Amino acid sequence: MTDDNDQPPTSKLTRSKERWAREGRFLTGKTARPEEQRLPPGQHLTRDWPVLDLGLMPRISRERWRLDVYGAVANSIFWNWAEFTAQPQAQFLSDIHCVTTWSRYDNRWEGLATRDLLMACQPRDEARFVVLHSHDGYTTNLALEDFAAEDALLAHSWSGQPLEEEHGGPVRLVVPHLYFWKSAKWLQSIEFLGEDAPGYWEVRGYHHRGDPWQEQRYSGD
Repeated sequence: MTDDNDQPPTSKLTRSKERWAREGRFLTGKTARPEEQRLPPGQHLTRDWPVLDLGLMPRISRERWRLDVYGAVANSIFWNWAEFTAQPQAQFLSDIHCVTTWSRYDNRWEGLATRDLLMACQPRDEARFVVLHSHDGYTTNLALEDFAAEDALLAHSWSGQPLEEEHGGPVRLVVPHLYFWKSAKWLQSIEFLGEDAPGYWEVRGYHHRGDPWQEQRYSGD
């Protein structure tokens, strides 16, 4: 669990993204639906995978990594790497849509489907939201139904290789139907809550949900 007083450092990117939220940067006013148009409004395609973080890249070996799942669940989970990888493994092909306007198609992930995690921890009836806690102090919130999406997973591999540190390894969340800031890197713990609890970017002017096809970049959009 992240100490609320242990705030991650403020980087140039953080300051820029806070300014973009105030200015409504990148908003086009257009709408699109995923079944009609693969590329959301305001996005452009890239073949690269840009690296965006808070300026702090934690280095966590697989031997030291663990995942804690707690809160409004019937079964709290405290897995080490061996226990995590012993769970059912899934592979998904999905796109990335970053709020900074780039998108990358056809990313091949491997890891634990969030639906299998939910089967293991058994959220209680009052659970409505999850908060993801990362090793760099980052947090982000999701509605339980978004976390439980059919192609959402806790990914440890990308394109057949272990997920690199700069992209969130050993394990990151991947929720393809939301902007990628919701897919927390360097995952440390998952907290189930009855009430919403805005995370790092959400309290800095970003949308609580972040649907790319509705251009839900900032609060009030």
